Amino acid sequence: RVYVRSTVSLAIVRGLEEYDVPRRTAALLPGAGSGSRLGRGPKAFVQVAGATLLERAARTLQEFVDEVIVAVPAAAVEEAQRLVPFARVLAGGGDRQETVHRLVAATRAQLVLVHDVARPFLPGPVVESTLAAAAEAGASSTARSVADSLLDRELNETVDRSRLVAVQTPQAFSRELLLRAHETARQEGRTATDDAALVRALGAPVTLVEGSPWLFKVTVAEDL
Repeated sequence: RVYVRSTVSLAIVRGLEEYDVPRRTAALLPGAGSGSRLGRGPKAFVQVAGATLLERAARTLQEFVDEVIVAVPAAAVEEAQRLVPFARVLAGGGDRQETVHRLVAATRAQLVLVHDVARPFLPGPVVESTLAAAAEAGASSTARSVADSLLDRELNETVDRSRLVAVQTPQAFSRELLLRAHETARQEGRTATDDAALVRALGAPVTLVEGSPWLFKVTVAEDL
C-alpha cells in the first residue's frame, strides 16, 4: 500500500502530461498579430494599468479551464512564458487562422475555447456560458445586438439591424469539430475572420451566447 500511494503521489508531482492523460477543457489564446493598426507592437504585450493584455485574458481564463495555451510571435515566446508561467506558449502562424489551427493541434482537450487577447476584459460568467453552450451543442459564440444604425454604402440604403449581431470572442467548440473545420478550410482555400464561421461552413450549427460590452476589441489607439 505504501508503494502504491508513493507512486500515485509521484505521478501527481510529475504532471498528467507525462502519463498521456488528456485534459478536458483548454483555452486557446491567439496573440501572434503585429498590432499594426494599434501602432504599439504586438497587442499581447501592450500594457493597460500595469498588466499586459495577454496577462489579463490568460489569468481570467485560467480559472475556468484545465489548460491555457498561448500563441505569440516566434521572437516573443520567452517573454510570453515569463508573463504567464502557468500557460503553454508556442509560436503563432502567418495569420490568425493558421495560429488557431496550431493551437487546436497542440491540445488533446475535448472542449476548446478560443479567445482574442485583444479583448482583455473578459467577464467570468460569459466564459462559463460559452463553455456550457458548446458542451451541449458542440459549438458556441458570444455575440451582441447591433446598436448603431447601419448603412449599405453601395446601395445608399439603411440595413435592418434587428436581424444582425456583432460577433465577439470567446467562442467554444468540440476540439474534433474545430480541427475538422480548420483542416477543411485549409484544403478548400477558405478564410474567415472568426472560427465560428469556419464551423458554419461545415453545415454545423453554432449557438449564440450573450456577450458583453467589456468584450470590445482593442484595435486602435483610442480604444486604450
